[in-house]
Amino acid sequence: MLTFAAAVFFLIITPGPGVLSAAGVGAAYGMRPGLRYVLGLFIGNNLVILAVISGVAALVLATPWLRTALFVASTAYLLYLALRIAFAGSNLAFSPATSEPGVMAGILLQPINPKAYAVNTALFSGFAIFPDALVAEAIWKLIIVNAIWLPIHVLWVWFGGLLKELNLPPHQQRRVNFAMAGSMLLVVGLAIVSAM
Repeated sequence: MLTFAAAVFFLIITPGPGVLSAAGVGAAYGMRPGLRYVLGLFIGNNLVILAVISGVAALVLATPWLRTALFVASTAYLLYLALRIAFAGSNLAFSPATSEPGVMAGILLQPINPKAYAVNTALFSGFAIFPDALVAEAIWKLIIVNAIWLPIHVLWVWFGGLLKELNLPPHQQRRVNFAMAGSMLLVVGLAIVSAM
């Protein structure tokens, strides 16, 4: 079980769309909106876990056109989130800073987040804990994953929120927002390169 917990920690803490967008929302909009966004990510991640456990994810990802459509949707959505973070609080914003990404934005990200499927498939199909009791194993894995997942994402929001609370001059806050958005774009670029 410790090996499984260590795998969960290292797979989740590495930058991906979820943690980067959580930090970005925290940096652009503050801690409270960031926590609402993480609640959505949490719900969405558990939906992905249920899709993985039930086998629905395997069926969906085995269909080439559907896998391509999900990849295009995830890329477009990540670009949209990156732009909202980059331009938060500026006159060029796509939406005013008062309409920060919330619970629904977090929920919508996870089902189209390729890392969520890759991580959860690796965690729930490997690391046999109770090989003769698959339901008990799935329940224990779900508890362990969520017990590690939630604090990590809250820490990323907290980090972003700390940047927001520094009350940086507008030009420096824009740099922070652009850096967070740029990190998300880097993940998008890596995903596109790996899909080729």
